[in-house]
Amino acid sequence: MIRTYLEAPWVHGLILLLLGWSQLAHGTLDPIVVTGIRESQNQQAVAGMVGVANSDDIAHVMPGHPAELLNRIPGVHINNLGGEGHMTAIRQPITTQGVYLFLEDGIPTRPSGLFNHNALYEVNGAQAHRVEVIKGPGSALYGSDSIGGIINTISQPAPAAVEWSLNPEWGSYGWRRFLTHVGGPITDSLGIRVNANSTQSTGFRDHAAYTRHSGSIRLDHALGLTTDAVTHIAYTSVQQRGASALNTADYHHRPHHNDYHNSVGRRDVQALRISTAITHTPSPHQEWSITPFFRSNRMQLMPSWMLGYDPNDRDYRFQSYGALLKHRYQTADQSRVLITGLDLDYTPSTYTEYRLTKESQGSVIVNTTQTSTRNYDFRANQLSLSPYLHSEWQYKQVRVIGGLRYDYFSIDYTDRLTTPQTAMHRRPPAQVRTYAQTNPKFDVIYALSPNHSTYATYRQSFRAPGIGELFRSGSSLQTDQLKPVQTTALETGIRGRLTPALTYSATAYHMVVNNDILTVTDATTRRTINAGTTVHDGLELGVNAQLNAQWRLHTGLGLNQHYYRSFTDKDGDYTGNTVARSPVATGTAEIHYQPVERATIALEGEHVGGYYVDETNTGRYPGHTLLNLRAQYHVSKTHTLYGRMMNLGNVRYSTYTSKQVGPNRPITYRPGQPRTVIIGLKSKF
Repeated sequence: MIRTYLEAPWVHGLILLLLGWSQLAHGTLDPIVVTGIRESQNQQAVAGMVGVANSDDIAHVMPGHPAELLNRIPGVHINNLGGEGHMTAIRQPITTQGVYLFLEDGIPTRPSGLFNHNALYEVNGAQAHRVEVIKGPGSALYGSDSIGGIINTISQPAPAAVEWSLNPEWGSYGWRRFLTHVGGPITDSLGIRVNANSTQSTGFRDHAAYTRHSGSIRLDHALGLTTDAVTHIAYTSVQQRGASALNTADYHHRPHHNDYHNSVGRRDVQALRISTAITHTPSPHQEWSITPFFRSNRMQLMPSWMLGYDPNDRDYRFQSYGALLKHRYQTADQSRVLITGLDLDYTPSTYTEYRLTKESQGSVIVNTTQTSTRNYDFRANQLSLSPYLHSEWQYKQVRVIGGLRYDYFSIDYTDRLTTPQTAMHRRPPAQVRTYAQTNPKFDVIYALSPNHSTYATYRQSFRAPGIGELFRSGSSLQTDQLKPVQTTALETGIRGRLTPALTYSATAYHMVVNNDILTVTDATTRRTINAGTTVHDGLELGVNAQLNAQWRLHTGLGLNQHYYRSFTDKDGDYTGNTVARSPVATGTAEIHYQPVERATIALEGEHVGGYYVDETNTGRYPGHTLLNLRAQYHVSKTHTLYGRMMNLGNVRYSTYTSKQVGPNRPITYRPGQPRTVIIGLKSKF
């Protein structure tokens, strides 16, 4: 168990050994990241391990799903629920809860209170410039939801010269994807880049087709010698059919089977985001920025997990109007930095839910019909105001960082139904709910040498209950009285470059979460409750090594233990138990070989450790290990032929295994994709 590992003498020995490595260094540690303080800075100035997938990584992986790219980062696990659907596990169990913050160019893709665990499919990651991951609670510059981590997708800038590309792909199970871009300077001071992504797949499961269409426009504008503006417009449309969980027999003997046919369990998503980041730098010591933004989002969803006991059809809609304001001052030698800012977000939203009738043939639901009965119809207008302060002070090898953030949320909720509520569909009365929280952070970075640094952090964070958790009560009582989730986190780590070709990172973390919001499902109902206290401990290790001119090694490992310090529900006392669906280990290792100048081939192993499938800790998924193969051949300077084979060994595995608490409840599985082959051609002119 990780609790034992963290207390073991070998862990302390490992830390001392890593400290000793600082005397072996050659070269410098110089990766640049932007997510820490919303602007470019050296990784050594960041207290915390920021995982980065840069443009070279994206070009190498050519991800068809966010998991293929992000699971290479130590401590990050994202599963595949079909299409680009997913759940995330970063210093948390595999969960649908709103404990992550998804950003695009530093702007939350969704407001707090309207979290969607699948929301990475609203971002065109396949054509991103880079993706950065902050693990654990965010800094003072990020507020509610940034408990497990932050994933920031950064768009590609306009190219300096005219260019365009064509990138078709073909693969197993009807995979067809076409990526293209065009861009270049419009004037001496204005550049443009236009991206497009059209993807479709029949899926390996029956009746599980998926399509997406994404497009974006980015304008990079030099307004003067000291002022720049970046405008980004992004639109995504996703249509995905539902895929059921399977019982044990179907999982082992017919994993392609699906209990949902036609459009049962479908989701239809349309997401538009517009922003303009204006940056004014009147002197080397000061920078002002303002980023107004707009979001418009609609999701029509038939929740597949409720078809067995409460079939319904949902329509979520929201529009957001907001701005990020920031001022930075630093001394000439950068020994002192002061950042102040204010985040504003006003989001009107509506939610409508209709009851469904089902048409079944045996265990298969072949069709549904929407009735005129509305279970819910409400409006919730949310206003958030978040001022923050971030300061840094450097003295010789020591950098001290402090921050403070105040988050205020006000939700004006109106029930638009006049019919009586039922025990299955309770409705809180119209009201205004407010939440306010002040969270500090304190970090210390110590430069052991020009090539190595160690750090320690203390951070507090919180999550306000989501609008659906508060007001889509189901059978739960007083959901409008849910408390915010409170988090305290400690982290320490070391990173460095042992030689110009060998870098490493090691992190240990401890996090305590109070009033965790859990959704508990029993035989007939689904309830939302605050769930006592959970503890989250872990180690994260990463190594990148250029072994010689032909061979390169990449590894990332996370060891985790998530357990209940206290949690008692009507079904039992789970205090001391491991939190369900929390793999004890996740990680990848890849060996990359370049036999000739034009060709590369890489073999990747991906491991997900075993975990308990419910809170009783009586059933367990054993985990799995997969092999993936990638290859590229540069036919010419403008054409590259590539391919990838996922799940090379055709292993039977589950991306999400769970069980409802209660006697005689079966374990259910989400089968992972069998061996899959995809080939593509990249042409850039």
